[in-house]
Amino acid sequence: MPSLLALLLLGAAPDAWSLPAAHPCTAAELAELTAEATTPWRLTCRAVLTPGQRIRRPILIEGAEASGAGLDCNGGAVGRPGVTTTTRQPTVAIWSRRISADHWSRPTDIRIENCTIHGAVRVWGVGADGSYDDLRASSRAADHTATTQGAAPSHIELERVSIVGTGSIPLYVGPGVTRLSLSNSTLTGRSDATAVYLDAESADNRLENNTIAVATRREAVAVDGSARNHINGNRFDLGRRPGVFLYRNCGERGVIRHQTPSDNQITDNIFSGAARLRPQLVVVGSREGRRSYCSADRGYPWGSSADDGDRATGNVVARNARR
Repeated sequence: MPSLLALLLLGAAPDAWSLPAAHPCTAAELAELTAEATTPWRLTCRAVLTPGQRIRRPILIEGAEASGAGLDCNGGAVGRPGVTTTTRQPTVAIWSRRISADHWSRPTDIRIENCTIHGAVRVWGVGADGSYDDLRASSRAADHTATTQGAAPSHIELERVSIVGTGSIPLYVGPGVTRLSLSNSTLTGRSDATAVYLDAESADNRLENNTIAVATRREAVAVDGSARNHINGNRFDLGRRPGVFLYRNCGERGVIRHQTPSDNQITDNIFSGAARLRPQLVVVGSREGRRSYCSADRGYPWGSSADDGDRATGNVVARNARR
């Protein structure tokens, strides 16, 4: 039998996690974490700030060695207010790291709580090194969904956090990420796209009991080829933009989307600030292949390569209200 560490390094792991918690951060580690610096700090321990402490530098939680890490800001803040974040350097990055041609080391069992985060949280597995080549190559194989999920971060808890967007998507849940939860939290600020993005092949994530009031250019929440998610009990202030869109973004960057946006539960949410004409609170199957790049993934007998349609099935949309 392989060791648990070997399972993590190979991207395979049991469904129920029982990893030992990371060690509490030492005084020296906390001093580095809260130093006046602009370079990312690698968090591999459990940090608890004292009231009034701030973290101004970006945080990087990367690879299996960061599993069990955590951050309790105790009401404090991370990031620099008003400073625009980018997709390559978010405020908090929870990323897998490539260790060989087809193996990724991923962090699991991460908890972040009681924090105000200025900028963005970005969680990503295959492709976290900034290249879509790995995703494209993986998507050419029939087991792409399982491979991507096995390589991506899993079991991430964001509890009682406030994310203040400054440009890039405040919460991006990347390809293959599973079992991430955002609960009892608030998303505000602005985004050049959506407030939350659940990307292709991700699954079993939860957005529950949050207030989402981001000034977006698009819908508040995108469910792009993501399955079995729960979006329940949230309050949306839409600012005349749409609410939740479920679709499959066929062919984007030549990556085949294998999974469909199916078996999601979107219930008991309250939407305010919807457009007066054609309000779009929850739209299941919002694209159905209507994109110029859908042909970029042609030639394979599965997923969006064979069928550009969203194929959104088994979704439950119930008891949502417009105010």
